Amino acid sequence: MVLYLVGLGLGDEKDITVKGLEVVKASDKVYLEFYTSLLGGSTSVERMEAFYGKKMILADREMVESGCEQMLEESRTQTISFLVVGDPFGATTHTDLVMRAKELKIPYQVIHNASIMNAIGCTGLQLYTFGQTISMVFFTETSKPDSWYDRVKLNRAAGLHTLVLLDIKVKEQTMENLLRGRPIYEPPRFMTVNQCVQQLLEIEELRGEGAYTKDTLCVGLSRVGQDTQQIISGRLEELLNVDFGAPLHSFIIAGDMHFHEQEFFDTFRVNSETKYLPVVASDDNDDN
Repeated sequence: MVLYLVGLGLGDEKDITVKGLEVVKASDKVYLEFYTSLLGGSTSVERMEAFYGKKMILADREMVESGCEQMLEESRTQTISFLVVGDPFGATTHTDLVMRAKELKIPYQVIHNASIMNAIGCTGLQLYTFGQTISMVFFTETSKPDSWYDRVKLNRAAGLHTLVLLDIKVKEQTMENLLRGRPIYEPPRFMTVNQCVQQLLEIEELRGEGAYTKDTLCVGLSRVGQDTQQIISGRLEELLNVDFGAPLHSFIIAGDMHFHEQEFFDTFRVNSETKYLPVVASDDNDDN
């Protein structure tokens, strides 16, 4: 039989491809990975189950990274679908899963979909002018990782844009609960554009190497691929207090811009009357 890795896209349960939906409906079991990203809006597991016509088995980080043997073994005799928000190869975890399937000689097939890696074209910045993507994690009092800074510096020196993926904390434990073996988890947390900007400014002040400044042009995005998608551009410091609304958020540090990119960028400027306005779905389109 086959292990299918199915991309769900970025919006809601209806963003799955026709091919992906056919595979899910024909599967014996369907697993939903829910820790690297989440579908937006009011999308729930119940809505997905109703639309796909299948019961979902939630797969957390622990299950996927260290306990997926059962799912792989099931794939020897059953058709198994593993659903991933965005594209299946948007996270290295899923590359590892494919490698394990190959090692066990388990047939697999990937069904691709949109991810933030290509959907950022909605900003008007050309995909081929992006450099290395970085991840921004939540800072703590004792941990403020800045290894990403050197990659931003290299991108900017080459005139390239930098996509910043913002931290998501789902089913996380405090150190005390982890050490005591207590299955108690913290509420989900999603980094905002504002937190990202604050951390960028903090690290530039610490490093002082000029990878960017408070006046560097940037773009904040929220809920990309959803009806309420929001895109706002401006100087780094200008975006610090802009309300981007509900998650998920993403961020771009702009490099050199072609004049076409600049024109598009300017339509999203803070306080611009031409700024993209989200489309609010009418009640007629609400499935609930």
